[in-house]
Amino acid sequence: MSGFPEFNYLNQALHVESVALQHIAEEFGTPCYVYSRAALTAGYHEFENAFAQREHLICYAVKANSNIAILNLLARLGSGFDIVSGGELQRVIRAGGDPRKTVFSGVGKNSDELRMALAANILCFNVESLAELHLLNQLAGEMNRKAPVSLRVNPDVDAKTHPYISTGLKENKFGVPVAEAEKIYHARHQFPHIQFTGLDCHIGSQLTELNPFMQASEKMLNLLGQLQSQGHEIEHLDLGGGLGIRYADETPPSISDYVSALCACTAQVKQRLLIEPGRAMIGNAGLLLTRTEYLKHTPDRNFAVVDAAMNDLMRPSLYDAYHAILPVKQNNAETHDYQVVGPICETGDFLGHDRKLSLANGDLLAVMSAGAYGMSMSSNYNTRPRVAEVMVDGDAVHLIRQRETIEQLIAGEQLIP
Repeated sequence: MSGFPEFNYLNQALHVESVALQHIAEEFGTPCYVYSRAALTAGYHEFENAFAQREHLICYAVKANSNIAILNLLARLGSGFDIVSGGELQRVIRAGGDPRKTVFSGVGKNSDELRMALAANILCFNVESLAELHLLNQLAGEMNRKAPVSLRVNPDVDAKTHPYISTGLKENKFGVPVAEAEKIYHARHQFPHIQFTGLDCHIGSQLTELNPFMQASEKMLNLLGQLQSQGHEIEHLDLGGGLGIRYADETPPSISDYVSALCACTAQVKQRLLIEPGRAMIGNAGLLLTRTEYLKHTPDRNFAVVDAAMNDLMRPSLYDAYHAILPVKQNNAETHDYQVVGPICETGDFLGHDRKLSLANGDLLAVMSAGAYGMSMSSNYNTRPRVAEVMVDGDAVHLIRQRETIEQLIAGEQLIP
């Protein structure tokens, strides 16, 4: 299937690599997230190969999918990591990732998280405000450390993506304006426990055009040139992530074209390039497997009530995002337009609108392109345990997260006298 090379029909049954999804449902139940190791590995290698001889570091955006098995596979491939919390740092370490290849982004890092990252000797803090810089300087001094810092610059570039995931406009909470960044670098003597090592920007997620990347890169290169002309030493240039994937009819640049464009526009600078891909690496490497519980027909609409819900996959409800929904077993019966909805007590609980499907009670469906921001954004709303996750590797299937139980959900709660 176009866009899903590791997901194909064999004898009318949808497979992940060499494993039928029907067998996964029978062994692990539904709902269930299913990932392809081959697809994940291919995504990483495509980024690596595109860089050719350019000095670089790929820092996988942990927020896209933070399962430690996925992080471990990437660490074994040589990946660095982009984290946005102390918890994500602990996941990276638990997964065997190298803190010295880890950058720490995010606008609200607290004191405990900063101390943890200093103690772990991470590669760089992507600092997003002057207030954060003052706190980091203080904590580094108390720990007798020198904190490596890259200022996250807000280039005021329209990423032309959903407003909730646009991060590079001046009205967004992320980063510091270019003029403020210059002032901070000029005042570096005020921060004796900070080592300014880089420049960073990130303009948003699910970008489907190269032009916003190029605009942001040009502004970063102009700032880099100004700082260097004034004697500032900058070791690396972090151009963020955000490359989109195909969910429906989008035509995002290929990984190769994206990296080639970044390398071409930075060809005249010697700094190491860092990028922070997440969705582009894992998004199309995973799906959400769900079972039809009820078919409900009304005079106005047909509903397929499935056992997955908005707590399992938030993107459709949060962003009105589209995910392809495929039958696990193909048939030639008549199709109907279905609203694919979950059991949560919200009208906003849906996985897809107006999908042409031929369905019977108990039929399995695959919600595609769910590898990124699926499990990592899931919740226990309506006291629903989070689902199992499995990784397919050829003809082998590995459970990489057990399905939660109700007992686990309420274990930390207590009655009052």
